[in-house]
Amino acid sequence: MSWVILTGRQSDLDQVATPHKIITNRDYLSHPTLFRNQRPKIINLSNSYAYQSRGYYASLLASSRGHRVIPTVETMIDLSERKLYEAALPELEQALNKCRKELGGTLPSTVTVFFGIGPSKAWDRFARLLFDWFRAPALEVIINDGQQNSIKKIGFLPLGRMDADQKAYFITCLGRYTAREWRDSKARTPARYTFATLIDPQEELPPSSVASLKHWSRIAEKMGVEVEPISRKDLARLANYDALFIRETTSISNHTYRFARRAQQEGMPVIDDPLSMIRCTNKVYLHELMSATKVPVPPTVMIAGPGDLQVAAQTLGFPLVLKIPDGSFSRGVKKASNLAELTELATQWLAKSDLLIAQKFVPTDFDWRIGVLGGQPLFAVHYLMAKKHWQIVNHDRRGRPDQGGIRTVSLRDAPAIVVDTAVKAASCIGDGLYGVDLKETADGIYVIEVNDNPNLDHGCEDTGEKDEVWIRLTQWFIDRLERAGR
Repeated sequence: MSWVILTGRQSDLDQVATPHKIITNRDYLSHPTLFRNQRPKIINLSNSYAYQSRGYYASLLASSRGHRVIPTVETMIDLSERKLYEAALPELEQALNKCRKELGGTLPSTVTVFFGIGPSKAWDRFARLLFDWFRAPALEVIINDGQQNSIKKIGFLPLGRMDADQKAYFITCLGRYTAREWRDSKARTPARYTFATLIDPQEELPPSSVASLKHWSRIAEKMGVEVEPISRKDLARLANYDALFIRETTSISNHTYRFARRAQQEGMPVIDDPLSMIRCTNKVYLHELMSATKVPVPPTVMIAGPGDLQVAAQTLGFPLVLKIPDGSFSRGVKKASNLAELTELATQWLAKSDLLIAQKFVPTDFDWRIGVLGGQPLFAVHYLMAKKHWQIVNHDRRGRPDQGGIRTVSLRDAPAIVVDTAVKAASCIGDGLYGVDLKETADGIYVIEVNDNPNLDHGCEDTGEKDEVWIRLTQWFIDRLERAGR
């Protein structure tokens, strides 16, 4: 996708200041077919964003034409009155207080932020947060230092009010904002779409390795899709992309949920979507949902207090498995061999969570993992138990967690009842990408968990179905973009 910059007048920005196309908002408004069959990203640098001004209509019509634009009309409206952006002020004030410390205890009366970039490194956190809340090319914050609420006003800073130094720095920030990452130096056919992939290279057990994502990018490129990695610092840039694939371990309480919410607000297809994250990360909810929809699960007892422990012991027997609601990768899942162990563990965990889950211990040599995408099976594997352990990951060992092996099974060779049960369980959650863990026993099939953020690595989960896994993943995003007319 190309960048297009809109200005109020042709003289507002020198054509040689940026390699991107510059046109006036008047020309953009009067020529609706100017970018037909193209998908430009618009940076609206109009001198006024007032309601029903040309700048306002430029962003409004960019949306109707399927063009990505900053600022959006929502941002224009949000910044039109203080009462409309008051919800952002407490978080911004906290960031401003940290800036004050780094700046030696005092703040200037005015600070400008261009594309989420502040005037110096000390402003980095505040500038990114401000751009996260209000995605606009140039923002001006009026500060009354020394008062309890330091932020007096947040507003747009048009090109016409910038001095020479500010404009030069603005152009530098514009170049940084429109720069691309993870792109080969060789020339290639422009991509139809660009997908962001949220990763943390330092994560100990990521759901996909960087090498696997690069393998995906090579396949996606053949389908007209460019795949770029982003990090937790890139939330403000998310709207530059067409879709989001989250490849960090998800949690409602960290930045992964915020990325999912922002993608959803931007109308972008996203894996994992916020609702799936909410549903899958809580085992209490999953148990209730699976039971209500007649999906087979192990015998289970809810633990809300000490009084439920005896009920669990009598109902499930020992050993039994105790789980916190939001554990992942076998974390927050422990086996209790007797009532004393159960009481000690439950007492410890109930101090942090009002509800726990106790389940019948179902020993098996492996867990089935069925990948489900868009309501259809994607892959099948056996996750083997860690050596001399009852889980697929042993976190009790010193050093790195010890993981069991993986055994590939093609979908055609997987038992139909296993695959069908997994698809039914995943359909209770949504139509995204899920990893359904099941145990196959003499008493039947049991769904242990539905994961919204399943492992997907080249040479592991994709071995049975080969590159078809990555092709279908890419097509899932493309289908949703095309249905939305993007």
